[in-house]
Formats: sequence, C-alpha cells, structure tokens
Amino acid sequence: MRGTILHAPGDVRLEDRPDPTITAPTDAIIRITATCVCGSDLWPYRGIEPVKQPSPMGHEYVGVVEAVGGDVRQIRPGQFVVGSFFASDNTCEICRAGYQSSCIHREPVGAGGAQAELLRIPLADGTLVATPELPSDDLVPGLLAASDVLGTGWFGAVAAQVQPGKTVAVVGDGAVGLLAVLAARHFGAERIIAMSRHTDRQKLALDYGATDIVTERGDDGVARVKDLTGGLGAHSVIEAVGTQESMLQAIRSTRPGGHVGYVGVAHGVELPGSELFFSHVHLHGGPAPVRRFLPELIDLITSRTIDPGRVFDLTLPLDRVAEGYTAMDERRAVKTLLRP
Repeated sequence: MRGTILHAPGDVRLEDRPDPTITAPTDAIIRITATCVCGSDLWPYRGIEPVKQPSPMGHEYVGVVEAVGGDVRQIRPGQFVVGSFFASDNTCEICRAGYQSSCIHREPVGAGGAQAELLRIPLADGTLVATPELPSDDLVPGLLAASDVLGTGWFGAVAAQVQPGKTVAVVGDGAVGLLAVLAARHFGAERIIAMSRHTDRQKLALDYGATDIVTERGDDGVARVKDLTGGLGAHSVIEAVGTQESMLQAIRSTRPGGHVGYVGVAHGVELPGSELFFSHVHLHGGPAPVRRFLPELIDLITSRTIDPGRVFDLTLPLDRVAEGYTAMDERRAVKTLLRP
C-alpha cells in the first residue's frame, strides 16, 4: 500500500509500505475512504516537535472494513466505519465514565499512519462505530470530521459547560475552533464570540453560529471579550490552539465561576498558580474522548442536521499529500482532505 511518512521537518513523502495485517484477534483492517491533515500534524512538520525518525502520519480516518480478527463481534467486513485517534476497549471503568481517550488499554491509532490506503485498527469493537448504511459521497467529509476535529470541538464545548442562553468565546480559528463554534450553537449558546483574524475563517464561523468576531489577540483580545460581556468575561471559553498565549487568553476571558474547555495540544504551557487561584475559573480538557460522542455525531451528520465537512476547504488525492501539508502550513487551507 501507499502511506505518508514524515522524514524531517517539511519533508513529507508518500511511499510504498507493507500492507497492515491482523496482529491481535481484536484488530480490524479498513480500507481508507478519506483521511486528512490535522493541525497537530503541523507541530512536527514545523519542527516544533522533534522528528527523531521517519514516522507514519495521520490519525483521522473513515473507511470500509476489509477484515476482522477472531474476537471481533460488533464490526463486520463491508461496514463503513468511523473511529477515533485513540483505540479503546470501550468497556473499562474509565471508558464507561466517558473518557475513552484514557482507556487503560488505549493505543494510538496514528502509530499506523492513517494517511494511507489501509489501516489496522486495534480494539476494533470498542474503537469503531459503523454508519447505518454506506453513506453518500457528500457525507464522507462530515463523517471524517467526526473522527477528530468535530469530536474535539464537541468535547471542548462539553468541558467548557456550554449551556443554553450563555456566552461562549472560542480561542482559535482552525478546524477544531470552527467546529467548537458549531457545537456551541448546537448546545444553545446565546452569544458565541469567535476569535479570528482570517476573513475566510470568520465567514465560516459566522455560518456555524458565531454572533461576534474578535480579531485581537492576547491581552487586547481579553479586553475586547470583556467589553462585549459587560466587563465580566464569557461563561464558557474553548481553547483550541495549545500555546501559552492562547491558554492565558482563554483563562483571562472567562468570568469568575466560568469554565474553560482546553483541547489544543499544549506546547510550552505553564499556568501562573496565583492568578489561577484567584480567578475562580474551572479548567477541564485534554485529548478528546471522541468515541463517547461518535454515535450522536454520526446520527447528526447522516440526518444532515449538522455539516462539519465544510471545514475541509482543500481536497487532494493522496499522492499530493505534501501539497496538503504546505497549504495548511502557509494558512492557504483550513484543513486538507485526502482521497486515497
């Protein structure tokens, strides 16, 4: 099969790789229908995370099951499935509490590299969710979004305790931030402040339900949110970037007693203890338990209640994967969808 390998910062190649095989009786092999480049893939691509050796890339995927191990009972060959970036058994105590991304048996699906033609899925019964029927082609982007960026934005809204009638601010205008706006609207937020400096992303944020756009960052962005909320700050803030500046901007934009849901992968984030102590702000986040939300998200997408697939503004064949990385790195694309 062909699969994407990152050799060094800025050096992405599509190469011939061995086909994955069933290595445990709980495995499944799927043929990828669509995959994509994630914002988190840009951390090693930009050299912010070290690239110690050639590494398979990609952890977002939808596809058709080709084979299953002998212990797989729920997933069958021929089904169209959506999965998460962490494999989970979905039965342990942590999974049952709704935190499948911290399953005691979790495995990173991305270790196999989803930007490829085939992918081995560990713990298939707990990780994969089948759609009711083979979806039409126009639903595939939305279902692909559910495998990470929609599920992550959704968890950001849940962690931030978004509720009807409340004010929400979203820090970050990448795919996760934009879909956090969609989630906040679905949960009934009355006012949604999207923090963005990019015109095309602002437009999609407004289409997804944002009521206000704030272009300022850092302390200036905090001041603007305070201006819009009578000096108090937002009830809920979703942090979808993962930098020191974005995290502090999120905390400082939240009113006392409010909630921050942080889902940006943290890089160099250090929290000032005294400021946090006196802020009375709740913090909750981490790797999204996408599996918790997949049945609901699949239903919302296949019923055409929501359309998260619009975050994909560039679609390329898999053999042009390097172009997809470059476009996102240069901010010419919000998110690149790849078709093997």
